[in-house]
Amino acid sequence: MTILQSLDRYYGRMAARGEAEAPGFSREKIGFAIVLSPAGEPVAVLDLRVASGKKLVPRLEEVPAAVKRTVGILPNLLWDKSAYALGRTAGEGKRTAAEHAAFQASHTQLLTGTDDEGLLALRRFLEDWKPERFDAPPFLPDMLDANIVFRLDGEAGFIHQRAAARALVEQRAGGDAPTILCLVTGQPGPARRLHPVIKGVEGAQSSGAALVSFNLDAFTSYGKAQGDNAPTSEAAAFRYGAALNRLLDRGSANRLRRPLGDATVVFWADARDASPAAEAAARAAEDIFALLGDPPAPAVAGAEAGLDKDAAATRRVQEVLAALSEGRPLREMDPRLDEDVRFHVLGLSPNAARLSVRFWLSDSFGAFARCLARHYQDLAIEPLPWRAPPSVNWLLMRTTALQGKFENIPPLLAGEVTRAVLSGAPYPRTLLSAAILRLRAGDDPATGWHAAAIRAVLAREHRLRRRQEDRKEDPPVSLDREEPNAAYQLGRMFAMAEIAQRMALGTVNATIRDRYFGAASATPASVFPLLLRGMQNHLSKLRKDRKGGFVEREMDQIAAMLPPALPRALRLEEQGRFVIGYYHQRQARVAGKAIVQIADEEAPEGDDASE
Repeated sequence: MTILQSLDRYYGRMAARGEAEAPGFSREKIGFAIVLSPAGEPVAVLDLRVASGKKLVPRLEEVPAAVKRTVGILPNLLWDKSAYALGRTAGEGKRTAAEHAAFQASHTQLLTGTDDEGLLALRRFLEDWKPERFDAPPFLPDMLDANIVFRLDGEAGFIHQRAAARALVEQRAGGDAPTILCLVTGQPGPARRLHPVIKGVEGAQSSGAALVSFNLDAFTSYGKAQGDNAPTSEAAAFRYGAALNRLLDRGSANRLRRPLGDATVVFWADARDASPAAEAAARAAEDIFALLGDPPAPAVAGAEAGLDKDAAATRRVQEVLAALSEGRPLREMDPRLDEDVRFHVLGLSPNAARLSVRFWLSDSFGAFARCLARHYQDLAIEPLPWRAPPSVNWLLMRTTALQGKFENIPPLLAGEVTRAVLSGAPYPRTLLSAAILRLRAGDDPATGWHAAAIRAVLAREHRLRRRQEDRKEDPPVSLDREEPNAAYQLGRMFAMAEIAQRMALGTVNATIRDRYFGAASATPASVFPLLLRGMQNHLSKLRKDRKGGFVEREMDQIAAMLPPALPRALRLEEQGRFVIGYYHQRQARVAGKAIVQIADEEAPEGDDASE
């Protein structure tokens, strides 16, 4: 099923819930309503804005569908921004007079001969209106550049909601478009020349962008223009546009709270039929996916409990993942759930006046749920660096983003990782290289985030591609002193060298990790001899002070696991194992106490020193 077919079906769910806009209408941001007397006199202005934090923002109202403006002057029907409706704007407004004249002319012509009281009042208002009148009450400066609708005095509804107004909308929608066979529905119907504008994608034009467009010659074939290149009916185009715009609403339960890289992500399920049980199954699938795909922000391990703002949601995530990993049926988590419900995930990225599909995944909900559970199993490392399982966003921000900022997540990597997470495919190699690159640039490998991401890449790759006899190559989840991999043991040795330095010298201006971590993980044969010579000095000092005996014991055990000749260079995968070994050893415990804690307690006090 294609994206447009799936959205067309979702519109049916919206209609069954009474949430769908009528054909020919769209939801737009409306700031004010002008109340008119039957004679067309403005008697009041209603502020329709709603509070959002400390600001007032326009509210979404169903109005006659917005026209698709490019560079030409094209008025909307029965509503518009102040430049069109009133001939006033906050800026210089070089075209304001022409825009208002077009609004007046189109409505005067359209409303000629009407006997509806509301439409007559609007026509009389436009015939008598002068832009200078805006400077007098009841008009407000905040109305400039806001979208405006009209209301007849004494009535609760707006003029565009009247039966006569809806008839005008239907009349306009009919048009004289030729009949085509729609590629979305397979049914004949009037052709849609320009596809609907899609709003709500992060980074796209605020006025909206096109998901389907043919506005350059390179996009056309056989001399066809615009929508003739891929015939879509008016009805299907309206339905998919209305459904996608509803999914992209800021408050939508079917949208991830934060973009993945540059991709705004929405998701939805198909209902098997129009029954309440089918709708409940679809809604339950969407709720579980939102919980697993966008869990609460993880408080890092060791942080105060108060930092985990949604403990109940975190517990729910952990319960669902535990049930999935044990192979229990989804219905045990929620009796409404149906594993066979068809589920869709769409990631949209901005591309000038158009939208790019960053990823599109469609499968049964059970398949998506199992892939998400497998992703969190692949991330497993002990001890966990987080209290709550992290979203893909948080994982990439902590392991690949410059300065640890969401906006710096590499957009292509975000899309590739999301596809891997939701399809069960191997993680992209670029995730491994990006995590290691951030460690070389100065990220702290002791946090465990990079080690977890690296282990996930390696564990999944070996699980999907290994032969039966290669099972021992899986990177260990927790500290494994007998792990035969040399890179892993070198990571452990580097961690112990750092611990020895800390215990011998206390706080220094630049630790061996600051100076040598990247080089040691890439070219150990040229770096470790230098490190070990310095470490002998540190161990000698510890022996004199009669402390740190466990350091020598750990070093002897690690040395026994290493080959006689250290590797001259480590491949990218082996550098990843080096990071995992380093993290495991840093988190090791001696006599029930963390070695890092012992190092801090036994380190000499005093001013910072230089090595």
